[in-house]
Amino acid sequence: MKLLIKNCNLISVDSNRDKYEEGIDILIENDIIKKIGKNIDENVEKVIDATNKVVMPGFINTHAHVPMSIFKENLDGYTLQEWLTQKIWPAEAKLTDEDIYNASILSFKEMIDTGTTTIVDMYFMQNNIIKAAVDSGVRIELTRTLMDSDGEGDRKLKELEELINSDIGRNENVTINVGAHALYTCSEEYLKKAIDLANKYNLNFQMHFCENSQEVLDIKRDYNVNNPADVLEKHLKNTNSILAHCVKLTDKDIEKMKELNISVAHCPVSNLKLGCGIARINDLQEAGINVALGTDGQGSGSSLDMFEVMKFTALLQKGVNENPKQMPAYEVIKMATINGAKALRMEDKIGSIAEGKKADLIILNLDTSVVNPINDIFASIVYNTKGSNVETTIINGKILK
Repeated sequence: MKLLIKNCNLISVDSNRDKYEEGIDILIENDIIKKIGKNIDENVEKVIDATNKVVMPGFINTHAHVPMSIFKENLDGYTLQEWLTQKIWPAEAKLTDEDIYNASILSFKEMIDTGTTTIVDMYFMQNNIIKAAVDSGVRIELTRTLMDSDGEGDRKLKELEELINSDIGRNENVTINVGAHALYTCSEEYLKKAIDLANKYNLNFQMHFCENSQEVLDIKRDYNVNNPADVLEKHLKNTNSILAHCVKLTDKDIEKMKELNISVAHCPVSNLKLGCGIARINDLQEAGINVALGTDGQGSGSSLDMFEVMKFTALLQKGVNENPKQMPAYEVIKMATINGAKALRMEDKIGSIAEGKKADLIILNLDTSVVNPINDIFASIVYNTKGSNVETTIINGKILK
């Protein structure tokens, strides 16, 4: 199928193009962006008139728990550890295959509605999530969460390796990574097994890391280290790792994470709601660490709206550092798009709009009183635009909204 988007205002996030271009046409053939330019004349099956609308890459949500759509707003009054042990884990133990599928469908609908085209999931009962992803048409990278604190670690490792070697629902939109829940739920011996599995199949590795102060204390005690990043230095060399949260980092932690080329999935809304604190995102970026964005699960992050995540990311760093020059809006947009692609080692396929890349993009209608007048397009998108401004979502060349 050939699709032509006409006369859009383009934010491509492609380093080879201008940051903002007006009057641009985009030709999509099947799943690929074939041509970008002005006045493209081509026989196509469908034309979308995007006059006065903004086209940009779809968002890449680098940390979520997809089936947690059904746990929205059940958090108030709990710390992270209390919430997990007293509410979430007991409830999750009762979930059925049908529950997981239906909850995932609900998340994927929210994801499509608010402009996210790729999501990174950490959960369990993956076959049901994969089926929902295939049925929805979204792009996903997921794992079977690994932990051995409950005595079931080897079974989970086996389940993940079986998933890696299976063809269940497998298509180019579905990829697998290795995800250890956290250092406080994984023994050092088990962590090594998880990393060995990632290296065996050359897969990305993901894990929660230093989400709150209690976790830091637990890591120091359980692993007998002075800094949590000492564990990373020992075990994560030669891996492609994405660490979620990273709220409580020392200068030494940041230094070691840079040396290991680790990417961070920043989840500001969840971190605030759980009372974890504010991650040192500006310091991470100044150190040269790739920072991408995530929502976390809706139980703690409330929604999958990446516009909200961008706004909180920018405002928190400006406020806590008392420096309004930090977090330029365009750089925040990159964190939600191309930085996520880099974290996943997929920047050659997604994360920006360029000829030859996958057609994962969104069209924004900014003709609303909340957004207008527009004095700075990038700032308007970060601070005033919401998921409801997404008029069209295209994933892998298919119009899903």
